[in-house]
Amino acid sequence: MIKMIRVDYRLLHGQVAFSWTQALGADALLLVSDTVKKDPLRMKALRLAKPAGTKVVIKTCDEAIEQIKSGITDKYKLFVICETLPIAAKLVEAIGEKAINLGNMPFKDSKKQVTKSIFIDHEDVEIMQKLVDQGVELFIQMVPTENKIDAKKFLKEV
Repeated sequence: MIKMIRVDYRLLHGQVAFSWTQALGADALLLVSDTVKKDPLRMKALRLAKPAGTKVVIKTCDEAIEQIKSGITDKYKLFVICETLPIAAKLVEAIGEKAINLGNMPFKDSKKQVTKSIFIDHEDVEIMQKLVDQGVELFIQMVPTENKIDAKKFLKEV
């Protein structure tokens, strides 16, 4: 069962490894990245950062969709972390989930800062609007103890 889908370019770090995993009661982390899967060193580093007693699996977006749809992940309390918003959008559209936590989306040229950890551009806004139109809840919440912020309020700021 999927406990949460989060966008976080860092994939696995302190907030994810400890705060979120514990708060969600997750026993497996599915890290979804089309680039990390091609980088054995980064894959090894991410696996070393996993919380004790938690399974970590790293997949491309297509592999993650295939595994979730197959039911192989159903036995886990699964926390899915996607490296980018486009990956999360593709995943959510394919598997029918209805919520995405926007955790960390990094600064790049042309991106506007809308919260401490979220930078978006017109492409992100288009993706977010499409998701909202499909009934997907988009919320910003860095750690479980913070209140959720509805990400829809930032769609007109870019």
